Amino acid sequence: MVPQAWRSGRTGLDYRCVCVVDSGPGDRGHVCSSGPQLPQPGTPAFYWAAAKETYRAGDFVKTSENLQRILVSENEFSARARAWDAVISSGLAQGYMELADAWEAGARANRLNPTPFRKQVSALRALASASAIQFTEDIHRVVEGNKDPKILLAFAYPAGAPAVPVGLKKVAGGIPVQDSERDLLQAAMLKRGVLLSVCAAVGSRDDAAGAQGKLVAGDFLASRDVFLLAAAQSLSDESELFTGTKMDLPNRLKLLSEEALKVLGAIPQSKETKALTAKIQARLKKARLSI
Repeated sequence: MVPQAWRSGRTGLDYRCVCVVDSGPGDRGHVCSSGPQLPQPGTPAFYWAAAKETYRAGDFVKTSENLQRILVSENEFSARARAWDAVISSGLAQGYMELADAWEAGARANRLNPTPFRKQVSALRALASASAIQFTEDIHRVVEGNKDPKILLAFAYPAGAPAVPVGLKKVAGGIPVQDSERDLLQAAMLKRGVLLSVCAAVGSRDDAAGAQGKLVAGDFLASRDVFLLAAAQSLSDESELFTGTKMDLPNRLKLLSEEALKVLGAIPQSKETKALTAKIQARLKKARLSI
């Protein structure tokens, strides 16, 4: 029995053909099997494939986890993974924040039993904080490492809907919900947050149809200036999480505000950038912070 094998020169998946030659009596010729060889577990290629799979399934938390495993080292996927994770982390932070605000409103509305609502607020803001910090780290590296006028967004249009889920109003009104209903609402809000983040990143803020058209091929070269302006706006919005009326973490408020100002400094000035700069500085002044 003589085994023979070959590997293609393609990047990504390897194709192997194993042929067995039977030289004994009743030789039946060659038996050949070929197919894509899956990436080795633990490699950047493995986590890239896993991120694409979880993204298609609408599990954006797991997608971000897979992308972050890629980002522990510099490799062929790093630049694409960093931009993608920035968009997802920002969307997750926004989803968690908006959901936490609804539960906080519910706690005020349900005076007889506000405790379950307050527990949700605390848990959701902790998750929002982690996502916002991850987003800040991603954007910092994008600004430092990518000076090209275009940023490759190597992902398709995400699952989800831009409309606010019906259940959010119920929670904000102080109406108790079953655990299953709570989990479905959270999943819907995270999908919405990521979808809106994607729309902003491709320059189609509040235009889901426009964003879907741009991402129909699965890859999109976004304008660096548009991408970074959207990032600065998100950093500013997410810094609100750390103000005195919410988590009251001035160091994190300063961190996100400082990064937002750096991002604004990396793109051409306009009426929009000047207005956003003034808004950030006013928030810092109110918190008695300086940069």
